Amino acid sequence: MTPTSTDAVKSNLGEAGAHLAQAARDAGTAVKNAAAVAGDELKLGRATVKSDLADSAMAGLAAVEDGQAAAKEQYDVLLDKGRDLVDSAADLIRERPIAAFGTAFAAGWIIAKLARSK
Repeated sequence: MTPTSTDAVKSNLGEAGAHLAQAARDAGTAVKNAAAVAGDELKLGRATVKSDLADSAMAGLAAVEDGQAAAKEQYDVLLDKGRDLVDSAADLIRERPIAAFGTAFAAGWIIAKLARSK
């Protein structure tokens, strides 16, 4: 018996079905592999982000420590300036005690007047 056109169509459809089934299996494998690679990339990305956040936290702590040191330096400078101002005022009072008393008395009188007027 010679194969008929119907037999040829059936054979070609069977072969097409086999190829389609293989394509579906290959697609499933490709998706599984892509998911595995994506999962690995996600884990690597998560580790990188954690590392960057830890580095950021360490830099922030270092900045806080440096800020504390800078604040202490500024505090010491202001304290020295305050001492210099008090010393300067003391020298001025020693040099001109009557003028210093008069100025202090006038300032007190003005403050008292302002306080009573309210």
